[in-house]
Amino acid sequence: MSGHSKWANIQHRKGRQDAKRSNLWTKLVREIIVAARMAGGDPDTNSRLRLALVKARAGNVPKDTIQNAILKGTGQLPGVTYEEVRYEGYGTGGAALMIECTTDNRVRTVADVRHALTKHGGNLGTEGSVAFMFQHIGQFFFAPGVTTEDAVMEIALEAGAEDIVADDDGSIEVTCDPAAFDAVQKAFDDAGLEPEVAEITYKAMNETKLEGADAEKMQKIIDALEDLDDVQQVYTSATFDDDEE
Repeated sequence: MSGHSKWANIQHRKGRQDAKRSNLWTKLVREIIVAARMAGGDPDTNSRLRLALVKARAGNVPKDTIQNAILKGTGQLPGVTYEEVRYEGYGTGGAALMIECTTDNRVRTVADVRHALTKHGGNLGTEGSVAFMFQHIGQFFFAPGVTTEDAVMEIALEAGAEDIVADDDGSIEVTCDPAAFDAVQKAFDDAGLEPEVAEITYKAMNETKLEGADAEKMQKIIDALEDLDDVQQVYTSATFDDDEE
């Protein structure tokens, strides 16, 4: 590792997201609607919907709300039609940003994203300006002390994982092709291993370490973006020094 802990950054991100409960249900419900619209309302055959349901339950979204979202996605109930859009940009210190959104009004969404970026010193880029800096992967994180690298490696590699990395703090990261995500997750479930994080994500191939005032500015950009209802996920190459946690 290069002076910072991936696990610390994961916990930092999760802690800030968990603190933002006001628009959490909105984001979770939209993801269910989009997932159901794209590949049907059966989570057994729709892996994206299955993952969305796991997150919704973890976020305490009521069962009726979840079911109605599925029905809206499949067209069995009337509702707003959302589309997915992705914006790219830069934050403090040239750190790259990819911003995934679901929206019923692209004009509103791009204006809101641009404002959130420029207000705090970032800027919106053109399509493809930073996407090449990220890998689309399945990612699992095990908290320090939960299991051993050997135990994870034996299960993960057999299930189709591509890489297992143990950090100095004892946390373990497993990555795989998005197509192998379900198989790897099932293998962990069958073995009774529960990762702290299990998601399909965009991982920066090169990180931008930020400290002090630069870290604070970058966090303001991320917070402003995540506060937008239309923004589903913010991916960044920025990592924060442990002191900023």
